[in-house]
Amino acid sequence: MEPAYSPGLTGPGPASKILGIATATPPNSYAQSELVDIFGVTDERIRSVFMNSAIERRFLTLPERLPDGTMPQETQGQLLRKHRGTAIDMGSRAIAAVLDRTGYTMDDIGYLTCVTTTGFLTPGLSARIIAEMGLSVHTSRLDVVGMGCNAGLNGLNAVAGWARAHPGRIAIMLCVEACSAAYVFDGTMRTSVVNSLFGDGAAAVAMRAEPYDGPGAGENGGSGPEVLKFSSCLIPDAIDAMRYDWDDEAGKFSFYLDRDVPYVVGAHAELIINRLLTGTGVRRSDIAHWIVHSGGKKVIDSVAVNLGLTRHDVRHTISVLRDYGNLSSGSFLFSLSRLLDEGVVVPGDLGVLMTMGPGSTIETALVRY
Repeated sequence: MEPAYSPGLTGPGPASKILGIATATPPNSYAQSELVDIFGVTDERIRSVFMNSAIERRFLTLPERLPDGTMPQETQGQLLRKHRGTAIDMGSRAIAAVLDRTGYTMDDIGYLTCVTTTGFLTPGLSARIIAEMGLSVHTSRLDVVGMGCNAGLNGLNAVAGWARAHPGRIAIMLCVEACSAAYVFDGTMRTSVVNSLFGDGAAAVAMRAEPYDGPGAGENGGSGPEVLKFSSCLIPDAIDAMRYDWDDEAGKFSFYLDRDVPYVVGAHAELIINRLLTGTGVRRSDIAHWIVHSGGKKVIDSVAVNLGLTRHDVRHTISVLRDYGNLSSGSFLFSLSRLLDEGVVVPGDLGVLMTMGPGSTIETALVRY
């Protein structure tokens, strides 16, 4: 039986469609075993955290090592400059690639949302990207800063809304995270867990809204899904479980992850999925494709157990974690890109996108391919 869903679930106006996704990384990648030595990890407990993370490689932007082979401590100013340079480089390449993939040009972009947590810029990254790439100075824009790993879906919500309000026009979301610009190396277990997990990467997605006339409708229709509905869940009791704040001793910003994060997220996963599907006529068994944020091995396992998902259901989540680490806000787009490139999606399939981050927050979207 056909599920009773409506393309207008996201609100008034035509549904927004993902036309294409492209990704970019820094030039250098490192095996986890290399990073243990580069970071000078000698504590066997911390080495175990690195080697049992389900991560094989990560792309990072690291400083040149000192003559004695150790890695220098970067100041907060150096980290911010690294974030700016790396983000502009990766972001520009990801946008150029998604335009090439979808057949559009920079002149076609009407709206740009830039999402990042790993550095602060004023003017924002969107202004820097527009200037760097030569986009129209009249491009509407938004910067989503500091929301964390969940923020890709927060940004996608804004982009989908703009696209619905401007049918036929192209909107771009860029998630760009230079996580190596947010590292503190003090030898503690707390910072080592962060240092074992995150990688650098960017992902750009192009969207357009038009009256729906079947999967792939319209010129440059793309192979991506329509976004039908968003739903959010903030968990106030865990508001400090994931946070990015100032470390007085280190003299720089430092990210904190509570060991209970996987269990908090997993315990609320079913609640938010039920809310997402409420009123749509869609059952959980109707969902053919699950794209879950690559937050870490324990996070993936906890979400899968609580939602009854198989390893096949989260295969792209697992493989992105393996090959890139946690890419923060852009992780889910790396996974979605792998699904689309896999060639297994059937027109009309339903899917769920799910991201998790500070707050603690779970963001979801219902999509139709």
